[in-house]
Amino acid sequence: MLKNRNLLPPLDYFVAFESAATQESFAAAGKDMNVSESSISRKVKLLEQHFDCALFERGHRSISLTSKGKQLLASVQPALINLVDASQDLGTINHPHTVILAATNSAATLWLMPRLQSFNAANERINIVLVSSDRDEKCMAENVDLTILRGEGNWPGYHAKLLFGETVFPICSPGYIEQNPTETLADHPLIDVSSEHSEWMNWRSFLTHTGLENPNVNPSIVVNTYPLAVQAALDGFGVALGWKYLVDLHLASGKLVKPWADISVKTQSGYYLLIPEDQKSFAERDVVEEWLLEQ
Repeated sequence: MLKNRNLLPPLDYFVAFESAATQESFAAAGKDMNVSESSISRKVKLLEQHFDCALFERGHRSISLTSKGKQLLASVQPALINLVDASQDLGTINHPHTVILAATNSAATLWLMPRLQSFNAANERINIVLVSSDRDEKCMAENVDLTILRGEGNWPGYHAKLLFGETVFPICSPGYIEQNPTETLADHPLIDVSSEHSEWMNWRSFLTHTGLENPNVNPSIVVNTYPLAVQAALDGFGVALGWKYLVDLHLASGKLVKPWADISVKTQSGYYLLIPEDQKSFAERDVVEEWLLEQ
């Protein structure tokens, strides 16, 4: 039984200390651990307070170990190596390797979810944790390995790889259009999305691009996420805007149709796979990345 547990500070203090000590930099340690420099500095300071001694000599732009710091590193480093080895051995036996994948609500619900089952069947040792949000900061959090966002390919600090482009067109259920066969869009209840992303195409901007109808027409139904708009179209509430690739499965199954097949808008935007530039690659992430690009 382990005695004197109260002498031990939290393990992440030791991990931050070891990284900073071996790289002689809080900033480099932050990049190595995918956290901020201030987070490393704070954990080291708490470790120094716990032992009531200085572990680093801090210069203007450099750090170096004190004699106490060197003594602690000599003990901590082998212990951490042993813990990593033990965790790796047990993880290989008992646990799948996790990849955190974040995506917008539309991409996660309509594009990713229908494909995940086949991936899981072919990759039993890899566990994808899916984070779905329309807030960029949540999709680009420090712990996220891969991100799918809509844009034009420019995200500082990320490698961006195009998954698919953006083409938009009217959609509705076949039952709805059979009961409401009028050819004029403005005569139909229009389903729109209220998004904080001003660049997201709505009915007003779509009609302006096509020049077919009065762009000042007011939507009959407004929802706050795109998957809800698609569901409203499936349920026969009216006509929504369809994004190619996001609604392809519904079109292929016949649950949705394109009653105005010749009307569409192709934009300069698309859905991109983002890989953090400062994150170390690992085998499981590479497998997921390759699979996404193949889709």
